[in-house]
Amino acid sequence: MNRIVAIGAALLWSTIAFAQDRTITVASTTSTEQSGLFGHLLPLFTKAEGINVKVVAVGTGQALDIGRRGDADVVFVHDRPAEDKFMSEGEGVKRFDVMYNDFIIVGPKSDPAQISGSKDVTDALRRIAAAKAPFISRGDKSGTHAAELRLWKEAGVDLGAGKDSWYREIGQGMGPALNMASSSNAYVLSDRGTWLSFKNRGELAILTEGDKRLFNQYGVMLVNPAKHSNVKAKDGQAFIDWLVSPKGQQAIAGYKVGGEQLFFPNAAN
Repeated sequence: MNRIVAIGAALLWSTIAFAQDRTITVASTTSTEQSGLFGHLLPLFTKAEGINVKVVAVGTGQALDIGRRGDADVVFVHDRPAEDKFMSEGEGVKRFDVMYNDFIIVGPKSDPAQISGSKDVTDALRRIAAAKAPFISRGDKSGTHAAELRLWKEAGVDLGAGKDSWYREIGQGMGPALNMASSSNAYVLSDRGTWLSFKNRGELAILTEGDKRLFNQYGVMLVNPAKHSNVKAKDGQAFIDWLVSPKGQQAIAGYKVGGEQLFFPNAAN
């Protein structure tokens, strides 16, 4: 009888251990974490699928490198050229569009570079450079940093001579970059989602928005289990499938701060 009880207890504990082991690691951008989106989405996903999610929130470049090492099951990022390279290297199984928002330039309300109301982001950047107005760059190889560098290049601004004066790279995420811009009355390129969730605005305000070049697409990919046998492919794919499903897309659309929607689902497109 005792032997039967022992076997039953062992089976029970193995079942509990298996259930507890249903945890995936998602390497993602700081914007999905700092905007509060994951705090909204992940409990809904866990309730629906019984899978817990551990998030490693870093810049997109670092998130993709974590995927390359096989230290994450899923990457959820926002730098399409870098994502395409990740896929071409065979590091991901398939890429899915998930959602989008946009980038904005925020800066001091006094606006020394006089960019307020401009919808031409490259013109705004040229004015900032010409005025040598303080600009905070994330400098962290994130999707936002990559977008910023592409825009400076398109604006024809050589940053080489400015990095020790008006242009400052901090090597940190969006939240710290906004905090530093707020404390120093500097300009910064931000994703709108993190800005809407940011509380310590000080004298900062949105000054440039609406340029189509500020479009910010997010994509998700399962790390290739053929390269990394430890990848939890089934549960990782379940997370992706939920994100792009009607329920996941509805959950993304339903996340708002102060009545404003932060991300716009577009998996169906």
